[in-house]
Amino acid sequence: MEIDKAIRECGDRRLKAKYNNAIYVIQRALALYSIEEVALSFNGGKDSTVLLHLLRAGYYLHKAGTDLSDGDPKDDEVAFPIRTIYFESSSVFPEINSFTYDTASIYKLQMDIIRLDFKSGLEALLKANPIRAIFLGVRIGDPTAVGQEQFSPSSPGWPPFMRVNPILDWSYRDIWDFLLTCKVKYCSLYDQGYTSIGSIHDTVPNALLYHSKTENSEEKYRPAYLLCDGRLERAGRVKKCHSPALSSVSNGVTCEDPQLKSTFTASVIAVGDQLLFGTVEDQMGSILCRKLHSIGWAVSHISVTRNDIDSVADEVERRKSINDMVNFYFPGAFDRRCCLQLLVFIYGGVGPLPSDATVAGVAKAFGVRMAPDEEFEECLRHLIGERCTGERNEMAQLPEGVTELLHHKELRVPLVKCQNVIILTATNVAELEKEWNCLIELSRSSASDEEVLVITKPFVSKRLRTSLSDVEVGEPLSQVCRKFPDLYIGAYRETRGGGGGSPSLIITFQGKDGARIDGAAQALSNKFPQGAFLSTTD
Repeated sequence: MEIDKAIRECGDRRLKAKYNNAIYVIQRALALYSIEEVALSFNGGKDSTVLLHLLRAGYYLHKAGTDLSDGDPKDDEVAFPIRTIYFESSSVFPEINSFTYDTASIYKLQMDIIRLDFKSGLEALLKANPIRAIFLGVRIGDPTAVGQEQFSPSSPGWPPFMRVNPILDWSYRDIWDFLLTCKVKYCSLYDQGYTSIGSIHDTVPNALLYHSKTENSEEKYRPAYLLCDGRLERAGRVKKCHSPALSSVSNGVTCEDPQLKSTFTASVIAVGDQLLFGTVEDQMGSILCRKLHSIGWAVSHISVTRNDIDSVADEVERRKSINDMVNFYFPGAFDRRCCLQLLVFIYGGVGPLPSDATVAGVAKAFGVRMAPDEEFEECLRHLIGERCTGERNEMAQLPEGVTELLHHKELRVPLVKCQNVIILTATNVAELEKEWNCLIELSRSSASDEEVLVITKPFVSKRLRTSLSDVEVGEPLSQVCRKFPDLYIGAYRETRGGGGGSPSLIITFQGKDGARIDGAAQALSNKFPQGAFLSTTD
């Protein structure tokens, strides 16, 4: 069975676990009920498409009692015996209808076409047929999923049957991982930016996937599998998408404030079990933060995660989804330079070793396959010669459809940029310096089609040192923070020279307006006797 073979051969442990659990539910249902007593509710959407192929795999595995061999008939050569119910409506998208009937033809589905409402149609169907259980593509988060389990009797007032929900615990990302891994056909609307398809009257492309306008003012959207935050898959289920109240706060300043009109923010992710165990110390993170501040970028988050595909994917998905919320929710309404911009920098875990899971984790965060990249493979060949072969070179596989290679004459291997995620290959400070300088040069080059990094007014800072206690400084410093909400104001303890003695309290003021920083430092100093604070640069 090609579906089962594709899952067994993939390296996605999470998807395998989801698949195995769904197959268990299906086989359990098929053990409880005969084929004549079960049915599949199919509506042409992504969830029911996944369910159809799970059922096909589950049925054949149940019938065979083991994994099918490669010598079995191909998927489209064997009739699917489970009755399939399709509720046809005049308000359904034509693409859904076409996909449904094409699928029925390809897989030889026994289709019952019902043109009544769901409840009336079920009553008529169950009255005429001995159906006792219906497989549904319900997932947690769906409006109808409240209170349901994998086996749930129908609700009071409905015809009696068992609702079987094999994908109840699947996420949006799991759905697309399955469809892309198994390479099965799905409705074409999902490639046009639709993420959750209802009727033609209440469904539009998801604004979070907005890409651009053509010369004919036609709006273009990215495919559904590129939606970063699966919790927002139903954002297109309204006729007009209203902008959510998005805000970014720096000491109380929101994105509507003029000081943050052109704010650029980055997240930094380090990958490495050796960092989490404390075996080595991460020096690259702090240096990267200083580099970003030097070109006017604020750093909102820095984290360390395991050398594990799922861990990397979860962390990247959390960080990059903020960027999509801000940059793609306002098609045609704002100049992107007037909104918050966010990049994610990730380093560590890049290479040929089994523990190098970063690139695959980034691919999973975007919900795309890892696929061979001929351009990248050629670069690797020049670097390591014939040890790099096409079929065996896992390093030449990159996230499909979202990857851009950043070439520079000083870099032996190009950097990898996946939309707003930049993968750094540096393993030490010297390599990081080199890659950073190349990124800056690429950003400043007039030959670039689009700036990799927007270089803007740098952050400046001021430090005050005092021997006062935290308690003495706390409330006056809070008053200054409220008076200067556009600045980043913080404090930490530092022992001079690393020796003994009482550590000094260091107050930091950071921002892009030197006069505001001087004013804030002076405002704090004025609240104490002269000489209580000393300006320091050491």
